Amino acid sequence: MRVLITGATGLIGTRISQLCRDKGIEVHYLSTSKEKLETKEDYKGFYWNPNENEIDSDAIQGVDAIINLVGASIAERWTPEQKKTILKSRTETAKLLYKCLQENEHQVKNLVSASAIGIYPSSLEKLYTEEDKGVDDSFVGEVVVKWEEAVDNFKDLGLEVAKIRVGLVLAQNGGMLQKLKEPVNFNVGSPLGNGKQWQSWIHIDDISGIFMFALENQLTGIYNAVAPNPVTNKELVNEVASKLGKPVWLPNVPKIALKLVLGEMSHLVLSSQLVSSDKIEQEGYTFNYVNLAKALEDLISK
Repeated sequence: MRVLITGATGLIGTRISQLCRDKGIEVHYLSTSKEKLETKEDYKGFYWNPNENEIDSDAIQGVDAIINLVGASIAERWTPEQKKTILKSRTETAKLLYKCLQENEHQVKNLVSASAIGIYPSSLEKLYTEEDKGVDDSFVGEVVVKWEEAVDNFKDLGLEVAKIRVGLVLAQNGGMLQKLKEPVNFNVGSPLGNGKQWQSWIHIDDISGIFMFALENQLTGIYNAVAPNPVTNKELVNEVASKLGKPVWLPNVPKIALKLVLGEMSHLVLSSQLVSSDKIEQEGYTFNYVNLAKALEDLISK
């Protein structure tokens, strides 16, 4: 089997690429950096430049499925220019990949694409499943809707499409955990806003595991990729501090202060999404980390 991965050198993509190779699945990947292109027996890079509508069509040769992870970080201050970059990095790349498949012979049958739980409206009480149709009235909600629409277009080419709505990814290096550890390590960690907002998290091993599960089982439709036991922001900060052996003695950071410092991006840390993992579990995926304490123990003790 051969798979094409976009975003292969990112946090999640790096892990998925290695899992594929460990299982004997050859990896083709697309990169905007010619310096990152490698040519190995089971791992081969191809250049693309979505801004210039340029892609090496050899990337799809012999490929059976695509894992789509590309997208600029949403955790950068949301200037008008950054907003355009965040959106285009998800939609324009999909259009370019679609065009490549449309104009060239290929054998691709499945597309497994990243999405985000940020599509769900912020709520302290509602448990969201994949059946919920509401959309968060925010920039994040707008991005996810357009992202998923771009991905759904691949159905017109006869591909089966799975959309993996990713939660708050916890990893040893990078991601949200790194941002949480920094203030806690300096004894200035504290809950954000009222600290009651739900954080539907997932361990890096499980998010990569779910993508592999979707690939190997040819899943279609929408799946939430979150651990079975979400926590509040206060619980998350306190658990991180506990694992680091640090106190949390400062008062909560007020919402108004976060808005002053982060601007519109404060929505990322203040919004609340309580999200269900039942659907992917019903398909047969077994989580490695169901509880936050065990996940952090694994990541922080390494």
